[in-house]
Amino acid sequence: MDGPAYPRDRTGVLLVDPYNDFISDGGKVQPRAKAVMDAVGTVAHMRAVVDAARAAGIRVFYVPHHRSRPGDFTTWKYPTPYQQGAARVQVFAEGEWGGEWHPDFQPRDGDIVASHHWSSGFAGTDLDVQLRQHGIDRIVLVGLLANTCIEATGRYGMELGYHVTLVRDATAAYSEEAMRCAHDINGPTYAHAIVDTATLLAAFPRP
Repeated sequence: MDGPAYPRDRTGVLLVDPYNDFISDGGKVQPRAKAVMDAVGTVAHMRAVVDAARAAGIRVFYVPHHRSRPGDFTTWKYPTPYQQGAARVQVFAEGEWGGEWHPDFQPRDGDIVASHHWSSGFAGTDLDVQLRQHGIDRIVLVGLLANTCIEATGRYGMELGYHVTLVRDATAAYSEEAMRCAHDINGPTYAHAIVDTATLLAAFPRP
């Protein structure tokens, strides 16, 4: 890339689904991702990326999944098995602790919270207009899950013309195999850079 890899005025960190149900002890699906999160240090690396972005003047965009409500898919024509499973468990339930932000990832002044998505952070949301109105054309994705919402958001972002960076140790999945597929097989088909946290932070502008 010409010039700085991540110019502060053109780069946005997309923080995908930092809910208690995903990353807090006691979360409904946290046990499924815990082994991978512990192995790669997901939460600590998410925190490091977000903190470094704020310090460098890079804007943080929250990319939140739909918060579950009873009957969400009752009248849908084609809910997926994944959606049906989430509905049964009521993952990220509206008005419940599991659907609240993890304590380490509370929005701050200057952060942008996009409208809720079902899979891709772009489909049917205001994320694209929020990014463009803030002059962003390079997006850095962290959060969960690597092979679902992260991948869907990154692929859609690439198709919209954004430069996409995946941070492999600042995300997680329910298995090592899913992580490998997300980063080593599927990632290169849409991401322009796949890096670890240390490499990313070294490329961020100085505060």
